[in-house]
Amino acid sequence: MSKFVKNVCAVATMTATSLLSSYAMAQQTPVVLCPNYEKGPTEIIGERAGKKLQKALEAYNNDLIDEALVMLKDIDPSQDFDKAFVDQFIGKVLAGQDGKGLEALRYLKGTVTKRVLNDREHADILRLIADLSMQEKQYQQAIDYYQRWMTFTCKEDADVYTRMANAYYETKELDKIIAPADKAIALYDKPNKNPYVLKMTSYYERKMYPETVKVAEVLVKTFPETKQWWTQLGFFYMLVEDYKRALSTFEIAYREGMLSKKSEIKALAQLYATNGIPYKAAKLLDKYLKSGLLEASESNYATLANSWHQAREYKEAAAMYAKAASFKGNADYYRKQGTLLHAAEDYKGALAALQKALDAGADQVGRIHITMMEANLYTGNFRQALVHAREAKKDSSTRRNAAAWEPYIKEKAKNRGINI
Repeated sequence: MSKFVKNVCAVATMTATSLLSSYAMAQQTPVVLCPNYEKGPTEIIGERAGKKLQKALEAYNNDLIDEALVMLKDIDPSQDFDKAFVDQFIGKVLAGQDGKGLEALRYLKGTVTKRVLNDREHADILRLIADLSMQEKQYQQAIDYYQRWMTFTCKEDADVYTRMANAYYETKELDKIIAPADKAIALYDKPNKNPYVLKMTSYYERKMYPETVKVAEVLVKTFPETKQWWTQLGFFYMLVEDYKRALSTFEIAYREGMLSKKSEIKALAQLYATNGIPYKAAKLLDKYLKSGLLEASESNYATLANSWHQAREYKEAAAMYAKAASFKGNADYYRKQGTLLHAAEDYKGALAALQKALDAGADQVGRIHITMMEANLYTGNFRQALVHAREAKKDSSTRRNAAAWEPYIKEKAKNRGINI
C-alpha cells in the first residue's frame, strides 16, 4: 500500500492536463486478463471540475495538503465520472496521511460502486481499499475487496492470498485460512514463510496437531537456515509424543548451534532422558548449569540429580541432591542423597544425609532406619545398627523386615565379641 501511495503522490505533481492525458493513456495498457473481456469506459473530467482540480493540484504540489483537500472536497461534481475521479484522488491523498485511513475508505469505496473509472484505476482502487481495510482492522471488508480485485482482474496474486489468510486469522475463521495460504504457497516464485506460518497456526489453534507437524516439517525443509522452525518442529513432535523424531530434530539444531534458550536446552535434556539416554541428559544439564544459562535452582539441581541417578552415577547424583536440598532443606532430597551414598558404599556420608532427612521430617521413616541400620552394620557399628532396626520395627511397612534383621545383628556382634 505504501508503494502505491508514493505513486499517487508522484502523479499529483503533474498539471491537471498531463494528469488527464496519462489517465486516458493508462486505459490502453490492459490490466484485466479475463476471457471475453470488454474494455471499460475512457472519459475526461468536465471543464468546471477540471479547473477546480487544477487549483487543488497546485496547492498540493506546494505541500499545502490541507488546503488542497479542502479544494478537492469543495468541487462537488454532478457527473458520476467527475465525482468518482475527484473522490479517488481525495481518497489516495488521505491514504497517505496518518490516521486518515477510515476517511480515505469512505471516499474510495464510492468510486468503485459503478464502473466509471478506467480499468487500471478501478483495479488499483479495489486493491487499495482492501489494503487500507487491513490497516484499519476491517478484516471482512478487506477479504471482500481482495476477492473483488481478483474477480475483476482475473489475476491471482500470492501477496493477496497471504493477506486474505491473515484476515481470516484475525476474524478467527481458522478453517478458512488453509485455502488462500495454499494458493499463496503455490504462487510465490521465491518461498515466503508467512503463508506457511498462517497455515501452521490454523491447524495448531484448532488442535489438529498431526497436520501442524506436517506444515512444520515443510518449513524446516524450505527454510533450513532458520532456527525457530527447527525448535518449533521439535516441540510439535513432543506434542504428538513422537519422541525419537523430536530428539533427532533437537540434536541437529544443537549441533548447528541453534539452541540458545534455557527452555530448548531443558527440552533436549528431557528428550535424552525420555529416549533412555540419561547420561547425555546429565552431561548437558551439568554443562549449562556451570555456564549459567540454567539458573542454580532447587528444581534444576534435582533434575540433574535424577539424570545422574538414572545413569547410575550415584556419587554425582548424591552431590546434586545435596545441592537441591540446600535451598529449602527438602527432606526427600536428603533421603535420596543418603540412599545413593549408601549404594556407592559411602556409609559415613549416607548416615549423615539420612539423619538430616529424619531431622527435616522425612516420610518413609521405616525405610530410612533400615538403610541406616545397614550402613552401621557394614561399618561394624552393631549397637547403632540395632537401634535403627528397633526404630524400623515401629513402622508397620518395615516391621517384619526389621524384626528379621534384629537376631542377625545380635549374632554378628556376638561373633565379634561385642555385647549389645
